[in-house]
Amino acid sequence: MKFHFLTIFPEMINAYTGEAMLKRAKDKKLADFVAVNIRDYSKDKHGKTDDRPYGGGPGMVMTAEPILRAFSKLKATSSAKASARQGKFKVVMLSPSGKMFTNTVAKKFAKSYTDVVFICGRYEGVDDRVRKILKADEYSIGDYVLTGGELPALVMTDAIVRQIKGVLGDEASLEEARVASPRVYTRPETLIWPPASAKATTRQRKYKVPNVLKEGNHKKIEEWRLSTQASSKQKKQTK
Repeated sequence: MKFHFLTIFPEMINAYTGEAMLKRAKDKKLADFVAVNIRDYSKDKHGKTDDRPYGGGPGMVMTAEPILRAFSKLKATSSAKASARQGKFKVVMLSPSGKMFTNTVAKKFAKSYTDVVFICGRYEGVDDRVRKILKADEYSIGDYVLTGGELPALVMTDAIVRQIKGVLGDEASLEEARVASPRVYTRPETLIWPPASAKATTRQRKYKVPNVLKEGNHKKIEEWRLSTQASSKQKKQTK
């Protein structure tokens, strides 16, 4: 599966996709990531990709033509390979007003598409003719506003790649496939904090791992995980 990012900050994309799980997925040839610099497709001598909005208002809007040229180039270079593997493209624009991205959507993307193209907007947004021409779907990762589309695109990519068979060494590592508690513990069994060597103003205390996790009774452990999961959800709803 190939992920294309149309952005004016390709370094942001390369830094994240070059590490951890995404890097392993690429090394296994299960996923590939290409950051395309939109400025390379601007005909302005300074690589300008934005202009003042029609109708007035603050800020600038990303112009359509550099984005459309970049997409045409990547589609042309990717189509032959995609056709050989019965490829199907999905174009995504990131927007606070878009459809909510969920794990269900991530599974659908991993199953249905060979290529995902993210239009990573900046400033006050992207000329809406890009959405119309490319028949792009708008997605949001939450009810808040970010500076640009790069972070949401990377969040979506991370969630989608996890769903590609063979990326995770152990299928049980898919948290959604098992009972996932928001409360997890590891060694040491007893954590003393702050340490004795620290010049702390607070009293030293012992923080222990819950006994149920040490007893080896898997049924009780699952019950404990379910109860902590339910408690966490209830707290969210009452906030």
